[in-house]
Amino acid sequence: MTALKVIRMGHPTLRKVAEKVSMEEIGTDEFQNFLKDIYDTMKVEGGIGIAAPQVNVSKQVCLIELPEHNERYGTLGTSPLYTIINPEIEILDQAPQGFWEGCLSVPGLRGYVERPRSVQITYFDEFAEPQRIVVDDFLATVFQHELDHLFGKLYIDRITDTTKLSYIEEFTEFNGVSKEDSLDE
Repeated sequence: MTALKVIRMGHPTLRKVAEKVSMEEIGTDEFQNFLKDIYDTMKVEGGIGIAAPQVNVSKQVCLIELPEHNERYGTLGTSPLYTIINPEIEILDQAPQGFWEGCLSVPGLRGYVERPRSVQITYFDEFAEPQRIVVDDFLATVFQHELDHLFGKLYIDRITDTTKLSYIEEFTEFNGVSKEDSLDE
């Protein structure tokens, strides 16, 4: 197991549009080992998603997995592991839904972000096979959060009310929202 270093807000890689991954590259041992390393990093950091730019690799790759038994997210849902490469997103339901989000690259903060309720993602998986998925509710938020990383965006860019940006300790104490009710990718 190799956990990689997660870079933080302020690092220029987080603000770049990541490069697409070639289909030939996906099949290489080097790329497959990278997928294992980034997964290990997500697990070590306690995240439910991670994007390649967060480990200073400017490629359009992210992983998402909402584990079944997770004290942090409780009843917000579960999902299998998704390996998303070169994604395209289509909004299916523009109705906003909001969650308190956090980020491995923006440690110690939470912010309230509203995003579309339902999206369709077209992407390639770890075998270079084309995939399409429709996600709703909390999982839609997680997908949008991770895909933002591939296009140089952080969740703080999506906050419309900056009074709803808080340090974790104050967030827990004063917002009446437990840490478990927020997205911490």
